[in-house]
Amino acid sequence: MKLLTILFATFILALLGTKIFQGDWNFLFSGNLGMAVFIIFTGLAHFKFQKGMAMMIPDFIPGKLFWVYFTGIIEIAAGIGLMIPSIRELTAFLLLIFYVLVFVANIRSSKKKVNIFKADYTGPGMGYLYKERIPIQIILIAWTWYFGIYLN
Repeated sequence: MKLLTILFATFILALLGTKIFQGDWNFLFSGNLGMAVFIIFTGLAHFKFQKGMAMMIPDFIPGKLFWVYFTGIIEIAAGIGLMIPSIRELTAFLLLIFYVLVFVANIRSSKKKVNIFKADYTGPGMGYLYKERIPIQIILIAWTWYFGIYLN
């Protein structure tokens, strides 16, 4: 849930900033900036915790580190894309698909108790999936749809 602090704090600060500097609450900008900062932050984590993230990928997929770095770049690009109005909706749609695919990897890593920070099998397991990851995933999907597609 710590990661959601980035999303919510950025959203609130941007919302206050738009009210102060533009005279109005800009929910569209603030919501997309919140998600952009969040997804860029998680994308950068792919380069810091690459070994642990590689453990999330099924054994039958070759080039695990390539996919960790590639998805990190995809997340950073998505964060940038959410801030460009002409491609925001397409970016949000692709990000929704990405969130579903990532969730499959999260199920597998929870079953195997992968600890991405230590790159070992001492992670919290299925309890984390049920108590934290599923709610987080629902929030990310709803947020991306609302601010990236619905309000856009």
